[in-house]
Amino acid sequence: MKPSSSFLESYELERLAALHSYEILDTESDPVFNDLAQLAAFVCGTPMSLVSLLDEDWQWSKAMVGLETRTLPREQTFCDTAVRAVGANGVFEIPDTTTDARFANNALVTGTPHIRFYVGAPLLTPEGYPLGTLCALDTVPRILSADQREALRLLARQVMAHLELRRTRLLLDSERQKLEGVIRLAGRTDVLAPPNSRPDIFVKQEQRLVRLSIADLLYVEALGDYVNLYLGRERLTVYGTMKDLETKLPSTEFARIHRKYIVRLDRIVAIEGDSVLLSGNPAAGAGRVPVRVSIGSSYKAGLLARLTVI
Repeated sequence: MKPSSSFLESYELERLAALHSYEILDTESDPVFNDLAQLAAFVCGTPMSLVSLLDEDWQWSKAMVGLETRTLPREQTFCDTAVRAVGANGVFEIPDTTTDARFANNALVTGTPHIRFYVGAPLLTPEGYPLGTLCALDTVPRILSADQREALRLLARQVMAHLELRRTRLLLDSERQKLEGVIRLAGRTDVLAPPNSRPDIFVKQEQRLVRLSIADLLYVEALGDYVNLYLGRERLTVYGTMKDLETKLPSTEFARIHRKYIVRLDRIVAIEGDSVLLSGNPAAGAGRVPVRVSIGSSYKAGLLARLTVI
């Protein structure tokens, strides 16, 4: 008996809720997931592999080998079928896409990159929801050995283990922020600041170190191997990464709201759609017109959780 449409709709809503709980969509490239994708390609002997995640309408790739397009419409993907048709051996395999009626006319088969082989192992949550797949692809037909299929399945479990670890860190950080909020309400902000903490940082510009007051910093923007620090009308460009800045800026005062942006929380004056409006610091020479900064979809829930919303 086939499951009813209402059951399938409810299941998909639960699966999407599970996916979004990991806050992984639209995040930056991560060496751990890149390495696991590379291992999948090596194990399967293919030139291409993906760590793919299925949102409501799109497939988004956390890691890619041999491919450049990070997002695809869900209905065009192999992974959409894979998460619903995994075989008894724990993988979904298409030895030759041109002989499979489900995929022979797929744009990825008839056009670039001319996929002829696909194999995917589902990324299963502890509750059994498939978030996506760890998959390998080739431009020629092939059939994997039993050992290769088992290796791919084990690698998919490692992908999920790292996703679980990342989610645990996010939950712990959220709880820490809540605790700090309670401490501030109790008037004991002294216990939050480490001994000898200073409201200043030093940034390297050419051959000198420049003192920068954190109170003047409005937001941070990623720029490849550099970051822009915005202080009202002034902008400083320094060598570094967003991860470097996140570890140096007080987590109680700043929040990552996009893979490209970190903002100062007490400068947020409004949230409009997928943007925040930031007010400048008059003492730093900022203008009266608020600055608009984009919010990443996977960061919005975390930002709202840190604000008092009535």
